[in-house]
Amino acid sequence: MSAGAKVAIVTGGARGIGRGCALELARRGYDIALVDLLEPEMKRTAGEIEALGRRALACQADVASFTRAHEVVADVVHQWGRIDFLLNDAGASNAKGILEIREEEFDRTIAVNLKSCFNYIHAIAPVMLAQETGGRIASMSSLNALSGGVTSAVSKHSYAAAKAGILGLTRALAKELGPRIAINAICPGVIETELGNSLTKARGPELTKGIVLGRLGTPADVAQLVAFLATCEPCFITGQHFVIDGFQWSC
Repeated sequence: MSAGAKVAIVTGGARGIGRGCALELARRGYDIALVDLLEPEMKRTAGEIEALGRRALACQADVASFTRAHEVVADVVHQWGRIDFLLNDAGASNAKGILEIREEEFDRTIAVNLKSCFNYIHAIAPVMLAQETGGRIASMSSLNALSGGVTSAVSKHSYAAAKAGILGLTRALAKELGPRIAINAICPGVIETELGNSLTKARGPELTKGIVLGRLGTPADVAQLVAFLATCEPCFITGQHFVIDGFQWSC
């Protein structure tokens, strides 16, 4: 690790919002450990991070695994000695309604979107609490956690429930882990990513009409907010959720 560098773990960092945030954190001086199942994409992102002059680790893992989360965190600490920031970005959509979804599909949606946050916070909290500088955590919720979501392919009940759970987890853990660790949640609106490309390509003009700023969001937009939460000094923000949607008054 470069002298004086900070360390971040980014789950779901292979592509989309996670990739955008990982690259922006690297530009801000962080060495990045990426966690994802998509190994080829993750290795490409790791190469981009290294091209920015930072170190990168590519950790292939199912974020729903509690055991694997602890293994990843232990490996990062072993190699780099510290963890300053965690971004829980990994997620999975489920477009099935209540009359068609199977129990195992609901469980998987909750595990990937919500339990993954618990897994990595549980593993990282002891590390951050032991550090002189503490640490910071941000978890990716969704505008659907607040609205229930009715139009997008990722906004059915299982996804909305998981993302709403992140808000409760964030508020509770802000109280439990403060003042050593600041933890916040982010609620993006419609963001152009690989996961949502089929939606945005088919309905881009329609969706844009409902956004005051007149365009869809990008991973770079979200990355600016994530970087702020990771780096702002002094930090007097915890237990909050931040909506980043260009003011999406129609959804």
